[in-house]
Amino acid sequence: MRRALQWCTVAMVLAFATGPLFSQVVTSLRPDRALGGGETPFAWSLANYRGALEGRALGRSLLNSIAVAGATTMLCLGIGSLAAFALAKLRFRGKGLWLGGALAISMFPAIATVSPLYLVIRALGLRDTLGALVLSYVTFALPLSLFLLTRFFREIPDAIYEAARVDGCTPLQAWWHVGLPLAAPGIASTAILVFIFAYNEFLYALTFTSSPEMRTVPVAISLFASNRVEPWGEIAAASVMAAVPLVLVAIVFQRRIVTALTQGAVKD
Repeated sequence: MRRALQWCTVAMVLAFATGPLFSQVVTSLRPDRALGGGETPFAWSLANYRGALEGRALGRSLLNSIAVAGATTMLCLGIGSLAAFALAKLRFRGKGLWLGGALAISMFPAIATVSPLYLVIRALGLRDTLGALVLSYVTFALPLSLFLLTRFFREIPDAIYEAARVDGCTPLQAWWHVGLPLAAPGIASTAILVFIFAYNEFLYALTFTSSPEMRTVPVAISLFASNRVEPWGEIAAASVMAAVPLVLVAIVFQRRIVTALTQGAVKD
């Protein structure tokens, strides 16, 4: 009975977690007439995928989202890992204030920062560019990266860092040759979180870009209903295609994520 209860609990959790995705996939394969009840419920078609790709520049929006999310992730990892290593291993005054200030910045709601960021982006001449999105995303993703990476760098024994210094490494060389390899699982986990945040962001992308060539996937999908009243099938198809890059990233870094989650659980 206990084992049966465990399996039932696991099945319920899996159904709750995968139910929305399964529903989207089924909806994307159903013709509009079947969705409206005017056709047999067993009718299947790829028309929604063709409609989502034809005349909507969804492919360009997918590339924009991947490019913006990738650039944001690289910048956050590069800057964040350097700052996190300094906060974790170097000795200087005010380390706690620096980390606390970075976290305080991330607590501001996005809607409260849209207007100031818009003025800055317009003054820099980056309006309606992907660079504007990367710049705005870094301002909020970098504090998250700093917080997570600081934790992982602190778990590296100080003796290893001190040994590298005795061997002649500068702090920058110790970060490159010692810190990054040992904190690789945490860096991979942080990269996925930042990538997902930048890939799914909607408010800044809607405010700072206007031309169809610069739209990201969330904005492009939100505008599907402007041409037709209820294109549920095409919206579902676009959502499924938009989720594919995230699934691939999670699969590629799956082992690193598991290592990061279990790191420190067992000690010698």
